[in-house]
Amino acid sequence: MLSDPIAALATPPGRSALAVVRVSGAGAFEVAAAVVEGFRAAPPRVATLATFRSADGEPIDRGLYTRFPAPHSYTGEDLVELSCHGGLFAPARLLAALHAAGARPAARGEFTRRAVLNGKLDLVQAEAVGDLIDAVAPVQARAALYQLEGGLSRRLAELRDSLIEAQALLSYEIDFPDEDDGPVPPERIALTIAGVRDRIARLVATAPSAERLREGALLVLAGRPNAGKSSLFNALLGADRALVTEVPGTTRDAIEAHTDFLGWPVRLADTAGLWDSPDRIERLGIEVSQRYLSAADLVLLCVEAGRELGPDEAAIVAEGPALVVRTKADLARPAGEGLGVSVVTGEGLGELREAAAARVFADRMSLGDLEPALTRERHRTALLGAQSALADSLSHLGPGGDPVLTAHHLHQATAALDELLGAVDVEEVLDRVFAGFCVGK
Repeated sequence: MLSDPIAALATPPGRSALAVVRVSGAGAFEVAAAVVEGFRAAPPRVATLATFRSADGEPIDRGLYTRFPAPHSYTGEDLVELSCHGGLFAPARLLAALHAAGARPAARGEFTRRAVLNGKLDLVQAEAVGDLIDAVAPVQARAALYQLEGGLSRRLAELRDSLIEAQALLSYEIDFPDEDDGPVPPERIALTIAGVRDRIARLVATAPSAERLREGALLVLAGRPNAGKSSLFNALLGADRALVTEVPGTTRDAIEAHTDFLGWPVRLADTAGLWDSPDRIERLGIEVSQRYLSAADLVLLCVEAGRELGPDEAAIVAEGPALVVRTKADLARPAGEGLGVSVVTGEGLGELREAAAARVFADRMSLGDLEPALTRERHRTALLGAQSALADSLSHLGPGGDPVLTAHHLHQATAALDELLGAVDVEEVLDRVFAGFCVGK
């Protein structure tokens, strides 16, 4: 495991009041001492004012440094955080001085990777760090913080403990088959395994909604040309992102934007009008619209108020999931099913946000946004593997069964949980998890 000193900017580069630079690893204090005038080894975790100097002694800036001795730091290593003035010049010079003093530039996510390898975080919590940084809606931030605090990790650890208990019971039967007390009843072992399998199944069932929570639910505005889709798109965003004219077919391609509905993250997509167009370019746009419809978590089918649904629109509702939105409600009384809205008066926009959020996040709302859930495909894949191994283990229990094969499959299920938590050193998994992190994290 690498423990050489690394340094990186932990705040975004650019014009700002302050910038924070991190140094971590064996020798981090010596590296900092070469740059920080009067660097003191004590006291720890106390911000101290000092002058930062380059290798030739030229002043770089005056700022604060804080020393975090191992293991009581974010990475579990000796770590120093230096706070200087923001912008581009001062942080760049400070980093250059630290690199000249012996620290190498940190790789993406290397500080958090070291925190995992040093036991400060497990892999699920490390992923939550990235989710918290990337959060754009309140519910996303709360869910990421709960996961960072160990909500999902604790649930997985409980499952792992149950599997270890089942393996211990099997070991007794395998190693001491002729004991006076007799072998452990297979029913007892089967009950434990089945209980873990069912709890894993409940966790796997949270994956679709939790992934929508993390990525943002895809809401696609669809309908005939000039049905008010682009106007509604702009109104829901609160910004003029899509061109709006009275000419049918203005939108030729899909436009996507992130927003939130009552704190729930959504990705709105405005699409080309659906009709039998003779124009080749417009037909290409309609093909894109069809692809968005097939991928949508919810279709907002825009139909002008006062007009009945046509056969093609009724088919979209039947194929679902879809919510009929009666646009231009300020011009006509809404006819038939649907929620009336007007981008001119603002009528129905709040109700539309509420109804859409309730449709796509109903299960998360019922469970509570802080219930442990699988937010990544990696989580789901690992638990499906554990689930399959547990099913195989149950098939070898009972009369004529082989407890050795049962134990083998239990070990496979436990290994899947270990890999999920990062309890085993799987470099390929670590590389994949931290590839998307920023350098200073």
